Amino acid sequence: MYYPYFISYMLAGLFIALLVFAWAMRNDQFRDQQRARFLPLFDAPQQESARTTRISRIEFYTLFGLACVGLCSSFAVVIFALLRVD
Repeated sequence: MYYPYFISYMLAGLFIALLVFAWAMRNDQFRDQQRARFLPLFDAPQQESARTTRISRIEFYTLFGLACVGLCSSFAVVIFALLRVD
């Protein structure tokens, strides 16, 4: 009964991970490997204002939407399991 849902969760997670990895490769996230070890030693630059850009708002709403979809699908699996009588 749970096998199709388990496979769909695995495939969805793999697809999202591949999308994130492709984005990271395209934006050169792994280009400078030596810089990462010195990052904790530097002070963070002081930002003048904490204005939210349009891109960060879009990212926030996209992540919130993905989290809601994941929770709703998990809830649907539980409801389906509880209502199904064999």
